[in-house]
Amino acid sequence: MSIPVIQTNAGREGWEAIVSDPSTAVISTDFDGVLSPLVEDPARSRPVEGALDALARLARSVNQVAIVTGRPALVATELSGVSGHPGLGSLVVLGHYGLERWDAATGKVTSEPVPEGVTKARDRLPGLLREVGVPDAFVEDKDSSLAVHTRRLEDPAGALELLRAPLTALAQETGLRLEPGNLVLELRPPGIDKGVALRRLIESTGARSILYAGDDLGDLAAYRAIQAQRDNGLRGVLLATRSSNATELIEAADIVVDDPSGVVTVLTALSDAISAR
Repeated sequence: MSIPVIQTNAGREGWEAIVSDPSTAVISTDFDGVLSPLVEDPARSRPVEGALDALARLARSVNQVAIVTGRPALVATELSGVSGHPGLGSLVVLGHYGLERWDAATGKVTSEPVPEGVTKARDRLPGLLREVGVPDAFVEDKDSSLAVHTRRLEDPAGALELLRAPLTALAQETGLRLEPGNLVLELRPPGIDKGVALRRLIESTGARSILYAGDDLGDLAAYRAIQAQRDNGLRGVLLATRSSNATELIEAADIVVDDPSGVVTVLTALSDAISAR
């Protein structure tokens, strides 16, 4: 399989670093919109055909394979089907933006305490949604954060704008942060994001190179963490899908694909290049 179009010199350097020394490389991806297509009901997310096999093939050569997601670690583990998958015995799932970690080797989850502000926001949300006039907005309770989705509503974009100001105020009152996404606004503890999770993963593995695949604005923090460490010698490949049409993420990426099937193509090309070397 041929090498995908890599748009930047930094991306080409990152690709070559992974191929030439896979034992010091980390392969990390988001789940929704990257391994799995975006769906109206988050509980129905499933990986596209070939996604887990592509990760498993890379896992034979690289230092670490990880899924980094805003979902609870066990939820992501169940939906992705990684538990017990041949070849993914060393995979880790960093859930809740790194507040939780599931290790395939042990099947156990380790976690940090959930801030009190999340409980306060959880109690306030139903009344707030009624007051704003969007009581049917779907609230995805992730235990350590709360995501308000408008995708199922008649006017998703309009509902999102109606919610932005009151949810911003609620975040301020509860000491949380409001993070926008594709037809979603998420109330999240401060200092917790995919960038923090990725930095910890890089430090714990001693990675010299990394590929990270994302699709939405929440993945920008992961991109920025990699970009910041490029000055310190880390080589990285930033892969984006167009699943969420996150313009800022797409513009920052080294490789852009249309959807999760494109991610499988890139991961397969990377494992082919490693095998050929």
